Amino acid sequence: MFEDLIDDTGRFMAETMDRMLETHCTAAVRHAADGGTWPQAVWDAVTGAGFDRATLSEAQGGVGLTLAEALPLVAVASRHAAPVPLAEVLVAGHLLGSAGLAAPEGLVTVAAGADATLTPNGAGWVLTATLASVPWGARADHLVLAARSPDGEKLCLVSRQDWQAEPGRNLANEPRDRLVIDAALDPARIVPMPDGADTIFRLMALARAVQIAGALARVRDMTIAYAQERVQFGRPLGKFQAIQQTIAVLASDAAAAEAAAGIGLKCPGDPLAVAVAKARAGEAAGRAAGIAHQVHGAMGFTQEHPLHFLTRRIWAWRDECGNERHWSTVLGGALLMHEPDTLWHALTDIGNQAA
Repeated sequence: MFEDLIDDTGRFMAETMDRMLETHCTAAVRHAADGGTWPQAVWDAVTGAGFDRATLSEAQGGVGLTLAEALPLVAVASRHAAPVPLAEVLVAGHLLGSAGLAAPEGLVTVAAGADATLTPNGAGWVLTATLASVPWGARADHLVLAARSPDGEKLCLVSRQDWQAEPGRNLANEPRDRLVIDAALDPARIVPMPDGADTIFRLMALARAVQIAGALARVRDMTIAYAQERVQFGRPLGKFQAIQQTIAVLASDAAAAEAAAGIGLKCPGDPLAVAVAKARAGEAAGRAAGIAHQVHGAMGFTQEHPLHFLTRRIWAWRDECGNERHWSTVLGGALLMHEPDTLWHALTDIGNQAA
């Protein structure tokens, strides 16, 4: 996926990750993670290969990829429904590197849409926040978030001892924990970041769009294969025209989600490009996942069948970091600011900038 966005190094990493997850991310691992067990062996394989450090500079022991070059790895992980926080770690590495902060050892997650406040305390700061639905918040060693202060927004790097965690989960049973923070922070881990909260929210929305696109590609392939194998009324399901037309809609949605996510990856700093990515991926998520379950029939709803590991993630990611209604409103609001004679140019320029 996203072949036009990655070079030979990125392609090699994606192929390596695909083979690795095929070996390590088994059905037993996904079932165990669904029940709350941390997939240590999978995460060890990911970190051992250095995928978690893809967005860190070479000086920090990373690969030095841009976020746009690294996020296609997230699509690969999503194809396997890998229950690991790769998207969060890659975005965190990008944010820390952009802010000039050294990335700490251990698992670093991100809080998007955080409501946090920094209060001056002598020569330092006190961070106060109650954060809902932090991905792998109870498991993480460090957390990146944006907080308001009298001097403007700042990016903060917080350590585990600074928060209390209450476990929670999303529809896919991925950890989404509630964190409560009231702690003095080392000033060296706080840097100015104008529009920090919006930036984190936007980048995580892009990551979710990429995840949806990756999972939808696998759902498409599984559905086509099932329709070719499942025989009903004396012939494969895929021979029935109505089924063919339905699967064509699914395949179109999967392709559209990948194309839209690609626009966002080419312009991750453009809120409208990300709006296109998340809105279109979210629209595809609801329709395509539903079609997949229709084609699979009762079998696709069983706990033993792998389809639900993908579709539940697709549905959960659709709502996280703004659903399609939220991002369509962002896109529509920006376009409505244009006069009639500039509207078409403004609309098509989103895609042209990403071409």
